[in-house]
Amino acid sequence: MSTDPATSASEGEKARGKAYFSIAVVGGLAALGFWYDPPWLYDWLKVLHIVAVISWMVGLFYLPRLFVYHTDAEAGSEPSETFVVMEGRLIKVIMNPAMMLSWLVGLWLAWSGFAFLGLWLWIKIAAVVALTGFHVFLSRAARRFASGSNQMTARQWRMANEIPTVLMILVIIMVIIKPFS
Repeated sequence: MSTDPATSASEGEKARGKAYFSIAVVGGLAALGFWYDPPWLYDWLKVLHIVAVISWMVGLFYLPRLFVYHTDAEAGSEPSETFVVMEGRLIKVIMNPAMMLSWLVGLWLAWSGFAFLGLWLWIKIAAVVALTGFHVFLSRAARRFASGSNQMTARQWRMANEIPTVLMILVIIMVIIKPFS
């Protein structure tokens, strides 16, 4: 594998382009399905939603772990620069598209399947809003790492790593148990 930054950036752009193209194809197919509204659409959109949520959650779990190790690397060093590339790609190629797809498909499912009715659904949406806020927080932290101005310790990043776990558990309880319905 090449360590040339120009090659690395080029490879990253290609991967990002492929990811966005795939999302566009899936989005286009979803739009066609929505237009024709076949009976099988709802179940397939649930599958797409679950895959997108799992992908997003993987990033929300992994990025703070990368930050734990990045904190120990000296700013501007080769390991630090490697972490910057890894973190940037994780956010741009996996986390951002997965979050957007989770929201788009999730809102359609909430509207189509439940007409936005049920306290459990609103608690779930509030937890997803909190996950989105954590996502934004991590994205800003990645920019701080890239500029050499991280403000948190490795221990703080380990503790921050628990935030998506708690929110995920809340979401799962709301979806499976549906209390308050």
